[in-house]
Amino acid sequence: MDVIRIIICLFIPPLGAFLKVGVAGHFWLNILLTILGFIPGVIHAICLNVRK
Repeated sequence: MDVIRIIICLFIPPLGAFLKVGVAGHFWLNILLTILGFIPGVIHAICLNVRK
């Protein structure tokens, strides 16, 4: 499941963040980062999913 989440993070970062934290602060931060630049959103989503 972790590999699938990381693949989702690469293509749809807010969905990857949502699958990890739900509708919490990190989800909204990820949406903001994705709007400002796609790469920061991807990095943030991957960091959320790699962290335990």
